[in-house]
Amino acid sequence: MNTELSSAPGPIGVFDSGYGGLTILHGIRQLLPQYDYLYLGDNARAPYGSRSFEVVYQFTRQAVLKLFSMGCHLVILGCNTASAKALRSIQQRDLPEIDPSRRVLGVIRPTAEAVGSVTHSRHVGILATEGTIRSGSYSLEIAKLFPDISVSGEACPLWAAIVEANEADSPGADYFVKKRIGQLMRKDPQIDTIILGCTHYPLLMNSIIRNVPDGVRVMPQGKYVADSLSDYLRRHPDIEARITRGGTCHYLTTESEDRFRECARIFLHEGNIYVEHVTLTD
Repeated sequence: MNTELSSAPGPIGVFDSGYGGLTILHGIRQLLPQYDYLYLGDNARAPYGSRSFEVVYQFTRQAVLKLFSMGCHLVILGCNTASAKALRSIQQRDLPEIDPSRRVLGVIRPTAEAVGSVTHSRHVGILATEGTIRSGSYSLEIAKLFPDISVSGEACPLWAAIVEANEADSPGADYFVKKRIGQLMRKDPQIDTIILGCTHYPLLMNSIIRNVPDGVRVMPQGKYVADSLSDYLRRHPDIEARITRGGTCHYLTTESEDRFRECARIFLHEGNIYVEHVTLTD
């Protein structure tokens, strides 16, 4: 398969099952605007949150191969579910066969690395999709890095749908946000830091801030993933040298281009974006 992939420099690939990864892309572009980016949303098959490990792995692998075939040497899984259920298999099983020089990174470890310097009580909460919570990925990553931190999670099954329906500031959204935060805090009243473990959730930030107890810090992922990527590229000049620098960003979707543009406005506040429809296969 190596021979099918171009060795010429290319953009940084960012993948998500839906639109939430656009918040990760936005954070990265704010910090590293000089690079070219290619965003792929598997919007036709979203959401991934309730799908099995095997299906998420298969879909994520198809997306990574598509981004590799379009010139990306580095792909960020801007999706917590894909990072939880597929990243390790792709890194360990697929990359050695596809091209050992290419890299795929996720969003869970950078956030887990950052939480140690944020929490004082050493009690951390995770708000995420059912799939991410059930995977235990945050608990495992944080335990590896900070064994003294206690982690509690709460699944928020409707939050992503509320965001995509452009209802983030509605009274209905406030009801569901308050309910899930209340359930999380009842599990562990000592929580002083909450990780937003789904890339949609920063768009609910106004409601989240209204409903978290005083003194509780909220961690959206975009900034931490961007900081981690910047540090990664500094430490891996061989990878950095294979990224083109034109400051451009193109978008791919497995759904309709018009639908993507409409939803991207919610996440990016940009209307004029170039979108291309693609099909994902093995």
